[in-house]
Amino acid sequence: MMEQFTLYSSGIAMARFTAEGSTILHETRAPDSLSFSARAPMTAADDGTYAFYKIRPFFLLAQRADFETAAKPAPDAFSLGPMRYTRAQSEAKDAPLCYIQRGVKFPWNALFWEGTLIAWLCPCREQISLLVRDGFEDKTPLALWKDYADRPLYGVRGPETHRVVMRDGTELATDVYLPDGAALPVPALLVRTPYDRDAGAQAYFRYVRRGYAVVVQDVRGRCGSGGEWLPHYYEVEDGDDTLTWVGTQSWCSGSVGTLGGSYLGYTQWCAAALGNPYLKAMISVVTAGTAMTDSPMRGGCLGSGGFAWMFSMTRQRFAPERMVRDDWDEVLDIRPLEDIPQKALGEEVPFIRKTLQHPCEDEFWLRGNWVKRSVGRAVPVLIQSGWFDDNGMGTTEALDLTAGYPAEMRKVILGPWQHSGNSTYDLHALSFSANALRFDLDLLYQQWFDHFLRGEENGIERTAPVEYYTIAENKWKTAARWPVENADDTPFYFGENGALFPISGRSGHDSYRYDPQNPGTHIIDLCENEIAVPEDYTKEEKRADYLCYSTPPLCAPLTVTGDARVALYISSDAPDTDFIVRLCDVDENGRSVRLADGVLAARFRSGFEKPEFLTPGTVEKLVIRTSKISHRFLPGHRLRVSVTSGAKNLIFPNSNTEAGYNSTQTRVAQNCVWYGGGTPSHILLHIER
Repeated sequence: MMEQFTLYSSGIAMARFTAEGSTILHETRAPDSLSFSARAPMTAADDGTYAFYKIRPFFLLAQRADFETAAKPAPDAFSLGPMRYTRAQSEAKDAPLCYIQRGVKFPWNALFWEGTLIAWLCPCREQISLLVRDGFEDKTPLALWKDYADRPLYGVRGPETHRVVMRDGTELATDVYLPDGAALPVPALLVRTPYDRDAGAQAYFRYVRRGYAVVVQDVRGRCGSGGEWLPHYYEVEDGDDTLTWVGTQSWCSGSVGTLGGSYLGYTQWCAAALGNPYLKAMISVVTAGTAMTDSPMRGGCLGSGGFAWMFSMTRQRFAPERMVRDDWDEVLDIRPLEDIPQKALGEEVPFIRKTLQHPCEDEFWLRGNWVKRSVGRAVPVLIQSGWFDDNGMGTTEALDLTAGYPAEMRKVILGPWQHSGNSTYDLHALSFSANALRFDLDLLYQQWFDHFLRGEENGIERTAPVEYYTIAENKWKTAARWPVENADDTPFYFGENGALFPISGRSGHDSYRYDPQNPGTHIIDLCENEIAVPEDYTKEEKRADYLCYSTPPLCAPLTVTGDARVALYISSDAPDTDFIVRLCDVDENGRSVRLADGVLAARFRSGFEKPEFLTPGTVEKLVIRTSKISHRFLPGHRLRVSVTSGAKNLIFPNSNTEAGYNSTQTRVAQNCVWYGGGTPSHILLHIER
């Protein structure tokens, strides 16, 4: 019996498959074409054709009968080779039986209807791929796209490459893709990237197919663009100039949107800072933030985890293979830091050297500070990030900057995700339920642009202003604003014997010796290029240079939603030292899992403009803002706040001298945390009512 399947990406059919026994035929639609190829036999090697969609059709279709056999008795779990599946619980009536794939990034979830396999679903950060049995489309997330089913699709014409001139005369390579056959002018979407404009353009063709012009530009000094590559430095002016160029082209209606994630999010906020009139909508995904709040110098501490990314940017074109090394421990121990490129890569890297010359927030960093340079013009923006996004502080800045926007102009989606986003159910020390990943994000993006760039009345501006997922409660919630309105700021005070209580107790202090030659570890795999994952710190917290403050076991659940502020009263016998705080969930067995963290160099306790060194023995107050979280602490669990001064893999160790992190000379510091009385160290949490 012949079985027909279709591969969809963001609601658009991109390939068709005919399966009969072990024979599989396929017809493919080229990324820029409307027509399908002639039907041809398929082999395992052809799965490479579909790598963009994160799905291997031949591999999956060849096992379709095995999937049906494994799922026929509706077990709680099954395995097919290395693929592990668990049954998803659904409250929806007449919903298909769903099994989610565990322990992988970009899972292939399997849907069944009355014993028949009807689809595989693959979510990722900014697109959703579905391999659906013909006739069962309405029982899959494809049904969400029903309003688009009868709309015209267009081929992709281009690229037409332009050398767009910036205000200082530098020319940036810029590719324009137009919807073939659409009546011009049309709204345009701008993407500014350091990752090669030609390599990632296919991700945006779905918008061209639906009638948008798409403009993809190499930022200054990257790939085909002229000028100097200097991260964070040129993006405000270059972004503003490019918006004006796009908005005034004959094929553009004058309405421009921006989109993209990470550094591509950063370039959006920079472009928006000067209030360009052509910018009408934004979609900010896991955006990078400003230097001292997010990267590369969060809290005034130079990020060591970011060196993997820096290595990948040392060629004219993106070179991710340079992040993968087995000697990162040795590389990060090189001093002075300016020697790292030569000793690790065998070459000088000018942008790394220039970055290291600016340890304070001077004019160098202020030039790319899109928060401080913003003129305050409100642009409709959809903001998406995750609790474990290593650029999460960038999203915090975006949320702060847009806090006064009208509700209909800002939508926020925060999930249990890392920087790579909506892509896994199992993240280091935590596992999530089936609803943790979403299959509507790309649809929301489309609706956002359709409403604000085309004026379509699709209701997107009337949906919940904030959607967020609470870990351990395993539930998506909505709110009218961020921070969420149904919560109260609640302090938990440090106390003697490692106590953490809602009231402040007797005064005292705890101390530890911090040795820069033996710092604590921020537990990550540098080659993964994810530096904010939830890990088990149980063993790490037993180090002598950790202080831990914990509540008694909880009698009732307690839900924390938002970021935290830690007021830390400290003293040290060193002129400078760092402080790292982590919020952890400790279960009944004593397992301590990191949920959020914050860092601050003591010399910047009054601001990042200039250092203010410590007077030995003098008590000073530090306020450290942590990353965001929504987490339910279950009965029997404890809240824990840990304090230490080293976080290898996250920041370079502070030498405990006025030279900070970039010194060949170090000293051991005796650091104290004071509590109670006039020095009430505490963490301020946003507790849901």
